[in-house]
Amino acid sequence: MRKTIAIKLVGGLSNTSKMPGSSMGLPTAHCKTGSRLAKIAGTVCSMCYAQKGHYRMYAHSVVPAQQRRLDAFEDPQWVEAMTTALDNDRWFRWFDSGDLQSADMLLKIFEVARATPWCNHWLATRERGFVRQAAVKSAVPDNMVIRVSATFPDVPVKPIKVENINYANVHKAKAPVGHACPAPQQGGECGPCRACWSRDVLAVSYHQH
Repeated sequence: MRKTIAIKLVGGLSNTSKMPGSSMGLPTAHCKTGSRLAKIAGTVCSMCYAQKGHYRMYAHSVVPAQQRRLDAFEDPQWVEAMTTALDNDRWFRWFDSGDLQSADMLLKIFEVARATPWCNHWLATRERGFVRQAAVKSAVPDNMVIRVSATFPDVPVKPIKVENINYANVHKAKAPVGHACPAPQQGGECGPCRACWSRDVLAVSYHQH
């Protein structure tokens, strides 16, 4: 499969100035846990960064692109296409917006990670149940880090009983629990930091946007 065809089939990838590689965003309207939390004041989802800034400013083009990516997961060639699309990527983030839709979606992502051993994959999620369900059928690939995300700022995420799972906390008024993301001191960019992609870093804490 040609790369141009592959990228079109998966709905395109996102290029962010902050991170060292590309990413994939899905529509936040389809977040299963996140859409419920967004209605609860004080949760991280109630202040979702993907609902403001450039995401909102360019919603007329961003949201349709996110929907195309979500729809593309149903294509039987999706795994092959994503593998081809990531031929030059060394660092990839799953879901700079949106979240997992099912355990089957996560298992497909596992397939892509195993087929792209040259690429480091990072996926943040609030769908603990899908992670548990997928873990029954498949171990997390060695080149992939899943970070289960906290619900409230300054409240560390509760551990999940699944092997090789990492965590993402959010700090606002209290000291960070885990490796403090240095992006706010680096012009909003990752710079040389790759903690999010490192399984050795059990928890990363992000300052509330």
